[in-house]
Amino acid sequence: MTKTLNGDKKIVKVRNLEFGGDRPIIIAGPCSVESKEQLYETVKGLKEIGVDCIRGGIFKPRTSPFDFQGLGIEGLKYLREVSEEFDLPIVTELMDDKYLDIFIEFVDIIQVGSRNMYNYSLLKELGKTNKPILLKRGMSATIKEWVMAAEYIASNGNDNIILCERGIRSFDNYTRNLMDISAVPIMKMETGLPVIIDPSHGTGNKELILPMTKAGLAAGADGVIIEVHYKPETALCDGEQSLDLEQYKKFYNEIRSS
Repeated sequence: MTKTLNGDKKIVKVRNLEFGGDRPIIIAGPCSVESKEQLYETVKGLKEIGVDCIRGGIFKPRTSPFDFQGLGIEGLKYLREVSEEFDLPIVTELMDDKYLDIFIEFVDIIQVGSRNMYNYSLLKELGKTNKPILLKRGMSATIKEWVMAAEYIASNGNDNIILCERGIRSFDNYTRNLMDISAVPIMKMETGLPVIIDPSHGTGNKELILPMTKAGLAAGADGVIIEVHYKPETALCDGEQSLDLEQYKKFYNEIRSS
């Protein structure tokens, strides 16, 4: 079998950031964009403390159809506004290729979420662009399946891929998912692509975000993506695993000083 990704080191450039470069990249923001005020206040606080890139979901694939599903394109407009005001790149999840053109125009990094890692038609379309893609591991995906998902993008012409270990399902429900730290060096060896971790989804416990980030960075992770909300107690999605701004400040200072 001929592989597009042969293990050669790849640096993915996003504006002035280098994923796979000399320092870990910190991506932070709310799980979902809930309102203009919520996003603005959260990003304003993150910018004052220090952050490299902003996250925020506008389409939210939820297990229950009755849960908050996101603001859609309206949320993308809010993301673009804060991106321009605070001069920060944005990452958000694409679920349907009918929105691909507007994502290419307004989004810095297009995220493929855990549920869509197996959406091969979407991966093929993303492969025809040159946009940076954040490819999250499927919630039950093996290493080989994750590598092959990346290959669907790369073999169609786009190797600007950032991999994200976000935890896999386990028999133990103490944490939301099982954070597979070993996947970090394995995926770097197998693909050469930069790998970041998502300890917010990986554990579902805000108290574990800092130690798991340290573990991931020690294993060679090129960055971290975490959930931060200016008022987690009011969050419409994942408030229990979101840091508030004061908690984020402690997290940021400890990671940057280590």
